[in-house]
This record gives sequence, structure tokens and C-alpha cells, in this order.
Amino acid sequence: MPKPLPGFIGFPDKKMKPVIVPDLFFTDLLPQIDDLAELKLTVYAFWLLNEQSGDLRYLRGDDLRADDTLLRSLNLESDLRSPLMTLEDALERATARQTLLRMEVETGQGESLLSEDWYFLNTAKGRQAVAMIRQGRLADLQKILPEEARLSVERPNVFILYEQNIGMMTEIIAEQLRDMEKTYPPDWIEEAFEIAVSNNKRALRYIQAVLKRWETEGKDEGYGRSGRSSAQAEPKNYTPDEFSDVIRS
Repeated sequence: MPKPLPGFIGFPDKKMKPVIVPDLFFTDLLPQIDDLAELKLTVYAFWLLNEQSGDLRYLRGDDLRADDTLLRSLNLESDLRSPLMTLEDALERATARQTLLRMEVETGQGESLLSEDWYFLNTAKGRQAVAMIRQGRLADLQKILPEEARLSVERPNVFILYEQNIGMMTEIIAEQLRDMEKTYPPDWIEEAFEIAVSNNKRALRYIQAVLKRWETEGKDEGYGRSGRSSAQAEPKNYTPDEFSDVIRS
């Protein structure tokens, strides 16, 4: 008997940000793709590029190789290769099919000169950017490419943080995590999870209490990983007062 697949908790009722996918993807490109990894990479690339702003958008190979969400999606049981090897093959397939346009670009100067692989979607604007690079006009291109067009390695999704460090996801917990993600900065959330794990307080209520304390009392460079000033650092078994009756040491 095959093992059960992990369940999807479902899309929230609240309005979600749409991702634009060209209709030709479904009518012309999709029937040609015969590799699951290439298909996953292609769909993920649409989402990544939608997350960027500005007229000219591109993906850096190094960022893709460091993207935990993408790599986990390419960790296929039927594939004996590592996720990184699967990604490299998917990139080769997508560029050979000309879904993505690959360019080797040198960045930096002198001893810090680096060679990077950049990927543009094969659109009119993507082809224009590639043409400018081939013409030696990278400096001109960088002037009009917004800084945010460089894909940054995203912090772990709050759902992933919860599942990896706390436990099983439920719809109620998912709603609380979504609210947490909208209320607090990503680095606060990640650090609060780390504090909960290091103090062996693996409960969402504890994490919420730490974040609430930071929100009300402040969180700056004078505050340690416990969320209080170094002069008032809590002992390792510290439990926020508002949850001392439900979170036992």
C-alpha cells in the first residue's frame, strides 16, 4: 500500500495575490514539457518573477540554488539525483526549450570579479535585456534594473518554520500563523522560533508571547535573543508571564 501523501491545508478565505501566467504557457508550452522538474521550475519561475517589480526582471542561478522551497519541490522520490542536480538539469531543459534565456554575466571588478548565470523569461523585454548584455551594455542595463529585481534568498516560510520546529499543522494554527506573518517582521518571527526551540518551549503560544513582548517593550540592538535587554536577560527556562499558566517548564 502506498504511503499517504502529505495533506494541503487549503487556500485561505482572504484575498490572495494573483500570479500572472501567459495563456500561451497552457496552449503551446505545457504540451511540450515532458519532465516534471522542468515543469516545476517553470511554474516557480513565473511566481518569482511576479514577485519582482519594474519592467525588467531576471533570476540569478545562485539564488535558485539556495532557494529551499524550490529545492524541496525537486526532491523527487523517483529521482536518485540530489535536488541540486535535478535543478541543474531542469535549468538546462528550460533554456534548451527557450522558456528561459540564460546569460553568463561578470559582476564586480578586479579580484572580486565574479561570473554569474542569469535567467530571463523569453518575452520581448527578456530578449531586449539579453541583447543589451550581448552588446556589452550591461552597465546601461543595471541602471534601469531596479535593485529589488535581484532575487533574494527568502527566509523560511512561517508554515515551514512551524512544521520543522513545532509540529503538525491545523487550519486554526495556519490562520494564526498567517496573522503573525502579517503583524511581525520575518526576522522577528524566525528569531522567536529559534528562542522557543533553544529553550525547549515548542508551543505557538510561547512564540506569540515573545513577539508580543517585543512589540510592546521594544526590540533593538540592546535586546538579546530572549527578547529582553542583556541586563535583564531571562534564564533559559523563561516563560512569558502571560502564558506561565499554560506553558510549563
